[in-house]
Amino acid sequence: MEEIKRYKTSDLVLKVDKNYDPIKLPLQDWDRYLDILVNGRQYQKEAIVDTVIFLASGLYKNTTDLVEENWNNSTNVELKNRYSNLDDYLHHLQLPNKLSVSIDLATGTGKSYVIYGIAQILLGLGLVDRVLVLCPSLTIEDGLTEKFIGLSSDSKLVKAIPENAKRKNPSIKSADVTIKEGDICIENIHAAYETTGSSIKDSFKGNGEKTLVLNDEAHHIYNKIEGRSKENTSLKKWKEFLLNHDFNFKYIAGFTGTAYIDDEYFNDVICRYSLRQAVDDKMIKMVDYISKDDDVDKDIKFQKIYDNHDQNKQNYRKIKPLTILITKDIKNAKRLLTNISEFLMKRETLSEKQVEEKTLIVTSHNDHKVNIQKLKEVDNSDNPIEWIISVSMLTEGWDVKNVFQIVPWEDRAFNSKLLIAQVLGRGLRIPPEYQSPQPKVRIFNHDSWSKNIQGLVDEILEIEKRLISTPLIKGDRDKHHFEVHHINYNKKAISKEATKDHKEFDYTKGFIELQSQVVESEKESEYTDFSGAINSKKTLIHYNTYTINEVVNKIHNELKIRNWEGKILKLPTGNYSKEKLPPKEEITKIIRNSMDKVGIKGDRLVEKNRNKILSSFNTLLRKAGKTVLYQKEAQKPYVISTKKMNKESMALGNLRHNSTVFYSSDYKIEIDEKNLELLNIVMEDESLPRSSSKEINKFLFKTPLNLTFSKATPERTFIKELCETANAKKIESWLKSRDMNFYSIEYSITSIGGKHSKIQSFNPDFFIKLDNGKTKHYVIVEIKSDGDVSGENKAKLKYGVQHFKDINKEMEKLKINEKYHFHFLSPNSYDVFFDHLRNGKLIQYDFKSDLEDKILAKNDE
Repeated sequence: MEEIKRYKTSDLVLKVDKNYDPIKLPLQDWDRYLDILVNGRQYQKEAIVDTVIFLASGLYKNTTDLVEENWNNSTNVELKNRYSNLDDYLHHLQLPNKLSVSIDLATGTGKSYVIYGIAQILLGLGLVDRVLVLCPSLTIEDGLTEKFIGLSSDSKLVKAIPENAKRKNPSIKSADVTIKEGDICIENIHAAYETTGSSIKDSFKGNGEKTLVLNDEAHHIYNKIEGRSKENTSLKKWKEFLLNHDFNFKYIAGFTGTAYIDDEYFNDVICRYSLRQAVDDKMIKMVDYISKDDDVDKDIKFQKIYDNHDQNKQNYRKIKPLTILITKDIKNAKRLLTNISEFLMKRETLSEKQVEEKTLIVTSHNDHKVNIQKLKEVDNSDNPIEWIISVSMLTEGWDVKNVFQIVPWEDRAFNSKLLIAQVLGRGLRIPPEYQSPQPKVRIFNHDSWSKNIQGLVDEILEIEKRLISTPLIKGDRDKHHFEVHHINYNKKAISKEATKDHKEFDYTKGFIELQSQVVESEKESEYTDFSGAINSKKTLIHYNTYTINEVVNKIHNELKIRNWEGKILKLPTGNYSKEKLPPKEEITKIIRNSMDKVGIKGDRLVEKNRNKILSSFNTLLRKAGKTVLYQKEAQKPYVISTKKMNKESMALGNLRHNSTVFYSSDYKIEIDEKNLELLNIVMEDESLPRSSSKEINKFLFKTPLNLTFSKATPERTFIKELCETANAKKIESWLKSRDMNFYSIEYSITSIGGKHSKIQSFNPDFFIKLDNGKTKHYVIVEIKSDGDVSGENKAKLKYGVQHFKDINKEMEKLKINEKYHFHFLSPNSYDVFFDHLRNGKLIQYDFKSDLEDKILAKNDE
């Protein structure tokens, strides 16, 4: 069974029919103009020509026509492998009823020339009166405006415009003035929603069918945007703007170097010049990324990053190489700036002010917005900035050429093809001083992400085959839908003093257990470039060290100024207290003995051993902590329906690893065509475990979902029991809940030591509806392994029981005939549970499972 579909990305590009009428579309008249514009970059010319043919030839009424043409072309079999049928493909199109396509050009390969060329030609042909170029930020707007003004004033280019062109050399404007016929308006998408100061509404309303809309960095239109800033809100509305009936835009093209929705490649791309092709053609830098590196320590990583930066300064002496570190959000960017600044101060013996001059943080925070303008100057050799910290979203749109190292600081920066391509794009442009030989940009990534980079390099799109579980909307079993009540709480935090016994602290043995140490060592990283070449790089790592005197003085000062929790400190030479401090010589002797035992010579300790010594003495000084408790007050109950449950998916590969898909005997009419195709594959695959799939008689499968998944043996066994005839007879409906976003219950868990508590949530595994005449009973079950009495499960049981007690109280107040019963259950109590379900004891008495008994007994210890 093929569990993952693999496609060459290039096979997913739609082909535009070149057999158009040259009399209606005299594109040949623009040949000289295009040759001057692209200056030998043939891929740019192809992108312009294909886009103009699609928009202006009259061969296509909309994107749907283009897709149907490609679908019916027997040579493009990959499209049919990607989608189950033509309707499935059309359903996934973003703008099916517009003349809308995407152009995928790797970052640094000159998208702006393509955008300008298409705009000028369509204005010249008279197909449109105006052009609106939209982009996601002011930075990109400024860059496009500067380039377009330069192209519109290029006398050689202007002279090459055909004599019969209806509009020549358009004016370049922004939306703060009226856009007239023949103008190109460049604006960031946020201006499309401004009620004051923007002419977009006045200039384009009602003129959409004679307007060309060109979207730069078009991946923002279709990808989920996180955050609630004003900028993010506008990005979320970008697609709405393109579909707005007040404008009725007809001609639309999107341009991006990251044509992905997460890991899914765009399905309306007509031109592609890939990152790999651009590297091979030496249009952009070679990319060198980590393929093996075992170090996770932050200081070691900083030293390796610094060593790469220093090597770049040696290799590229004609310019000032830059390193950019990319984080997922503003909070982490600020933290990273602090950390890298402290490292540079120590490494280069610089003052705080000197480090501030060498570093730049770029985020959307008001304190940092001024820094975006500084990006224009960072390539200059007399500019002191060498280190840039940026939020991933804001790294687009600035044409810095001197970036020679990129550091994605967190997993989020490299967890999809979209983000990988965005991050790599920041360092691809080649400085004029180093056109040949091809320079390299180094990616200091976590080695576990190297496979993600390799997937992008190989231009392979991997799509996991996944079954989809959804609420039933057809068939006999949709009668099993039901509603349950939920409540939220108002919470108030209360601090409570933790109590501790006073102790004696005994160090009479005369030493503390330390680790063997070295003060410096060589650490190796392995790098692989896009050509497949592998090279290793060693960095001499210097560990932070402290003298014995520094450690002794710190301990002595702490003993002097802080309160003691213990009464007595026992040392080999006697007992000491707050009133009678131990002499420094005694502490020194203990540290020296500790070092001698593990063979540490000299008088310096690495940080981990220094911390072990300090923590040993700090136990004497700790104060009783506080624990935070939360008082909760129930709010008014509200209803949750199984009909509104989210989809859930399961990769086919999981069926080899103890997961199971359950389906009814009516599955052929209950699931869609794509699910049916995959389910048939599962049923026919003899290499899968027998437990991977299970058909249940539709009269016994009393759940309102088309498919139900189990992820482990305890869940699978429980579902089978629910479907046994004797048990199903007593059940009206049941539901295997989602792991998230259906019925979430908060609980508080206290950390070891009792100092801190954190709020988390869980979704109970099963809801079982029992009809006992007048009153509806809901049994809610959380499944665990036998004997799992962890602290987390204690907290879940405690808060779950209280939650449903609160609901029952509210049901009584509101005179709603419902009662809720919550239980923790493990396999060794299944027989008792279902016996009590069948004979009615489950809802008549206080059922207690073996696991609940053990958890409660553990609480009493």
